[in-house]
Amino acid sequence: MSFCCGASMVGTKGTLKHYRTQVHNVPLLFCPVCHRVEVHYKVENEYEILAEYAHGDGVTDVDFQDYVMEDEEAIFENVINVESEDPLSIVRSQIDMALDLLAVAKQIEDTKWERELKKRLAVMSQRRHRLQQKA
Repeated sequence: MSFCCGASMVGTKGTLKHYRTQVHNVPLLFCPVCHRVEVHYKVENEYEILAEYAHGDGVTDVDFQDYVMEDEEAIFENVINVESEDPLSIVRSQIDMALDLLAVAKQIEDTKWERELKKRLAVMSQRRHRLQQKA
């Protein structure tokens, strides 16, 4: 499980650009608060190798799934949420987790972590409100 801004990142697949090469369907983790994106650690080495070879060969587009046969379920088995879930459900789960972590941060008197979690909660609460307005 990967963490950012005080709680877990969401699993998804996306496209990354490596110089002039677009690598599609790369397993990614992203933070729903600060929008940081990173290649999932289980396929990070494979991504680097594929991206370098594709760039070296002058390929402009490559599909990660064509070369790496890692099972999607196995890759994302350790993430709390995946992007294909209901967005409101993801936000609620993220809020619940942040509240649990906030209780821990208060208990151990980690004020920096508390501030980070409160910031995350504010962002996620706004996102929840927007999603509820759409429904």
